[in-house]
Amino acid sequence: MSLSELQDWLIAEGIDSDLDIVAHRSIRAELDNLLDEPEEAPSRSIDWPRLLFAGSLLARSERRDHQEAALRIATGAISIAASQSVKDAGAVLLGKLSNFQAIELAIKRDLLAPGFEGRLGVSLRLETQRRQLEQSILIQSNGRWLPANKFQNKFWTEAGNQSWLSASAPTASGKTFLISRWLVDQILTSNVRVVVYLAPTRALVSEVEANLISLLGKNSGIEVSSLPVRTKYDAAVSGGARLVVVYTQERLHLFANSIGDGIAVDLLIVDEAHKIGDNQRGVIMQDAVERISRSNGKLKTVFVSPATQNPEVLLADAPVGATSLAIQSDAPTVLQNLIVAEQVPRMAKLWKLSVLRDEKASLPIGVLRLASSPSGHPKQLAFIAAAVGERGGTLVYANGAAAAEKVASLVSQLLPEIKIVDQELLELADLAQKGVHPKFALVPLVKKGVAFHYGNMPSLLRSEIERLFRAGKIRFLICTSTLIEGVNLSCRNIVMRGPRKGTGRPMKPHDFWNLAGRAGRWGSEFQGNIICIDPGDSEAWPDGIPRRTRYLIKRESDAVLELNDEALTNYLANRATKDVSELKDADKFEQVGSYLLATRLRLGSLVNANLAKRHAPSAIAKLDETLALLASQIGIGMDLVDRHPGVSALGLQRLLDGFRAYRGDVQNLMPATVDSLDSLDRFVTIMKRINQYLYPAFVPEKRARLFALIVVQWLKGLSLAAIIRKNIDYHVQTKRPYRLPALIRETMELVEQVARFSAPKYLSAYVDVLKLHLREIGREDLISDELDIGMQLEFGISSQTLLSLMELGLSRFSAVALYELIARDDLSKEDCLVWISEREANFEGMDIPAIILREIREKLVVDDAG
Repeated sequence: MSLSELQDWLIAEGIDSDLDIVAHRSIRAELDNLLDEPEEAPSRSIDWPRLLFAGSLLARSERRDHQEAALRIATGAISIAASQSVKDAGAVLLGKLSNFQAIELAIKRDLLAPGFEGRLGVSLRLETQRRQLEQSILIQSNGRWLPANKFQNKFWTEAGNQSWLSASAPTASGKTFLISRWLVDQILTSNVRVVVYLAPTRALVSEVEANLISLLGKNSGIEVSSLPVRTKYDAAVSGGARLVVVYTQERLHLFANSIGDGIAVDLLIVDEAHKIGDNQRGVIMQDAVERISRSNGKLKTVFVSPATQNPEVLLADAPVGATSLAIQSDAPTVLQNLIVAEQVPRMAKLWKLSVLRDEKASLPIGVLRLASSPSGHPKQLAFIAAAVGERGGTLVYANGAAAAEKVASLVSQLLPEIKIVDQELLELADLAQKGVHPKFALVPLVKKGVAFHYGNMPSLLRSEIERLFRAGKIRFLICTSTLIEGVNLSCRNIVMRGPRKGTGRPMKPHDFWNLAGRAGRWGSEFQGNIICIDPGDSEAWPDGIPRRTRYLIKRESDAVLELNDEALTNYLANRATKDVSELKDADKFEQVGSYLLATRLRLGSLVNANLAKRHAPSAIAKLDETLALLASQIGIGMDLVDRHPGVSALGLQRLLDGFRAYRGDVQNLMPATVDSLDSLDRFVTIMKRINQYLYPAFVPEKRARLFALIVVQWLKGLSLAAIIRKNIDYHVQTKRPYRLPALIRETMELVEQVARFSAPKYLSAYVDVLKLHLREIGREDLISDELDIGMQLEFGISSQTLLSLMELGLSRFSAVALYELIARDDLSKEDCLVWISEREANFEGMDIPAIILREIREKLVVDDAG
């Protein structure tokens, strides 16, 4: 019998019943409110020597199921065995799996006595030390050794050898932990001057920025920033400083626009790189990577993605002569138990829990007793989560912001009253009350250790919720799909029922498992529980509980071409003669069509593009012929097209033609400064003009005034609380009915989707085309040197003072709170620091939330040290 055959036999027959006992006992220990052991529960003792020997054989395999079984044995030995020698053997087995963080966690939790290596025999001790040395990484910047798993070790080695690297591993494998440390080591020990860290969402940008600042320390002399401003870049390129910028793809384009051709970048890291396939924003990411690559022939590029099938596809566009490599791992670092919850017949408060082992078999774990009978699906989510995760560390997935608020309220009602509320929870409640609205649903919930979390919430509020959840002070966190976008938040349990991503769309398997990866984060837990309610309900789970699968990376442009090349060609042909509003599927084809047209304009033919290698020559030729017709109508320069990815060059040309045909005073085409009395009416007119010429981005047009109102208030630097108050006033004045919780959510969504997404994208294009027209007619005197409007809208600033406060590292939330107290709007960073230092002693009397005060003081201390 070969080793592989022996390993298969061990899993199928040799130790399968023993593994069931280990799983049963260890999982029950993690769950709360289970009834006494069911009759069918395994009761015999565990033969640990036999099981550990089997685990050592399975650990030599590369297959996930074999390694998962070995990990189950190792963690079981440490967590449920009574004998210290068995626990030590479990630690040795973890070492064979290169899982040194789990050993450290066991020591931290007093499951394993420190110094276990000293209790081993000489030969085993030498073998353990050799393995640790082989699997450790030397961090050159500080001379320390970092224990690593096999994937991390290979990444560290190959990242130094390759020009382009694409790395993929499961969600809980410590990718972000490793990438951050590798980046820091690179910038401290090599000639790297400018690093761009590309993250798909603002939430992940904030997290990565804070992590890098913490790793580098106060006195590193290295600037870390998420603001796309040129001054820091100039200091790095010409002054010998070093800079790490953390951007979304949109911010990277703003950064490149501020610098122009020849932007110099030494290292580009693309996190959550599989998002290159996302609808709408995927081509913006692709364009950003290509734009930086065109300007830097020797750019080192690293793509990082969670559990993908084909990470090598991201290397297809590497420049000629660049060395490249794809590495991937499917090895588990923590156990993730997929548990189904089904109601016991005729007993609404009792729910049977079973662990899915494969498609056909399940292992009974026990019966969960709920506090109340759950009538309706929201109550099922809330009551099961409150019961099973009573010790805390529980995430609940809700299908939308409104559902998250409702489930959070239900959970909070099942918890006992807290006589003395933790001070940090009171401070979070104060921040929510003053920063959003006194009646914001979050305010009373957090005082009981319950919170909700969704993408449109202000970043400071979200990050504080995440921090307190990690600290265990928030015990239950009800979340939406924000957590699929890469936010590194771990939990003990995650509870869900029929998860959706987007309106009514069942979550795809890879998104489900990316979300499930939050359960049992490596280094934080030994295992995590994914609890799926009512798996037999075909309405909730139309395709059943998704099987574990890995992402198939496909660029959005390639996906559209493969599935709809003829439809795309027809769309572009009609785009040449009709308004976008008359075309079907504009939301599907406009972004990709804009990217293809820009590529064609740049290269002179689509045949010369990298994507041509990945598609049928006949389809490329037909598409190129159609694009040639569009290109013949365009006279604007390529620099203008490059500045506005996702905005059609044809739309830009039509807007310019519209300006040329305008017979009124040209100043009527210009946006007014936000403080002027006519700014609102100007923005309404401009939005309608954008809808007519560029793209119907601000629809329905009957809401254009509301959209413009939100944009003006955002640009004025108003706080979110002030914008919400004014939106309430708007509804009262126009006699529109509203419900306060829904209006608060709607306002936050308008800020994110209109003021911070659609408006910067299309208004910055509008202003750039207008500047071109003003130069054509000799009216350069009307061109303002003020901040770029895309930058203003991205951050909600229109004054130098607000920009300076944010350049100091403050979130907009905190910057606006200070700006409301500052009289002048033209303060530099230095002026702001002086203002703060003169008044810091009196901040408590200014009614500023404690969390904002803490952020101000943390940033001020950093800046003083620098």
